[in-house]
Amino acid sequence: MRSARRHALALVAVLGAWLAGACGDSSGPGGGGLTVSSVIVTPAGATVEVGSTQQYTALAVTASDQPVPGTTFTWGTSDSGVATISGSGLLTAVSAGPVTVSATGGGKTGTTGAIITLTPPPPAVLLAAGDIAVCDSSYDEATALLLDTRTGTIAALGDNAYQSGTLTEYTTCYGPSWGRHKARTRPAPGNHEYLTPGAPGYWDYWGALAGPRDQGWYSYDIGSWHIVVLNSNCTEVGCTAGSAQEQWLRADLAAHPAQCTLAYWHHPRFSSGASHGNNTAVGPFWQALYDAGAEIVLNGHEHLYERFAPQTPGAAADAAGGIRQFTVGTGGRMLVAVGTLQPNSQVLDNATYGILQLTLGQGSYAWAFVPVAGSAFTDQGTGTCH
Repeated sequence: MRSARRHALALVAVLGAWLAGACGDSSGPGGGGLTVSSVIVTPAGATVEVGSTQQYTALAVTASDQPVPGTTFTWGTSDSGVATISGSGLLTAVSAGPVTVSATGGGKTGTTGAIITLTPPPPAVLLAAGDIAVCDSSYDEATALLLDTRTGTIAALGDNAYQSGTLTEYTTCYGPSWGRHKARTRPAPGNHEYLTPGAPGYWDYWGALAGPRDQGWYSYDIGSWHIVVLNSNCTEVGCTAGSAQEQWLRADLAAHPAQCTLAYWHHPRFSSGASHGNNTAVGPFWQALYDAGAEIVLNGHEHLYERFAPQTPGAAADAAGGIRQFTVGTGGRMLVAVGTLQPNSQVLDNATYGILQLTLGQGSYAWAFVPVAGSAFTDQGTGTCH
């Protein structure tokens, strides 16, 4: 128990130094003629967040573990880019990584290790819905009111301006409601945007917010999460394995190996809605995301709300590594009937307009479907990242 005895002697050393008074530097022989045999640095193995400080102490002892009072120390770290330390032993964390702290006194040096970690970013909020603005309907105004009282990034999941996504429809129908929050919105295109060939209204309205023109796939980060936006109008831009978009997706996921990843586009791979049902064309998106360990997929297109349990691209339940899909086609367009219930569907509602609020934390997430005023349906839960 030699190490435990040394640590217990730290308090004795402080008292001894006070009793001995100023004895000078003990380079070589220590105060009172004692010779320093080793230096003990504490605390051992500390973890310090970037921007924070940690006080270190040093104790000089003889070969028989007797404290050497009056020893003065010179402090240092193995990498000043990771952490610096003052003459009094106060460490300041600079950047993430391992570092060695050293104290030299009486001709001897003691060391201990420390780990400098990044401060976890605060949780990020993502607000999502698709199938939104209709000039002769007030439901998009009702869902926009939900955005007015919530902070966070907005994901517009496609079919954002009916009927054909023209620039006029965007400015006169979408603009007065959800368009109030255009600057914090990152959109995806829907099939109604392409009812105008080439979807020029979509590109002209959103500009750089929609990613590269005529592509519609891009990515960004919020908090500790990596977010991927895709274009599921497959006949227009290609979604097959080996297509430009699918290759970009795999490259982007490889370049951003975040613990937590979310993706969104318009057409759902799985759907219990009567209007559209399952869409196999986006299967390559699912496969790439599943291979990369993604957590969540958001879609619109089907005008209802549906939540699935985590599953594989082939619709097999997979609680450990599966992707959880939310369909949120509840932004304002008329809601639709339910069809055949799909495997792994957990919650389904086709009577309520609203938005999905996701709170994206470090290694975890929480969801809440927020209904418009006067509606009661909601859905809440939590999950962890793979």
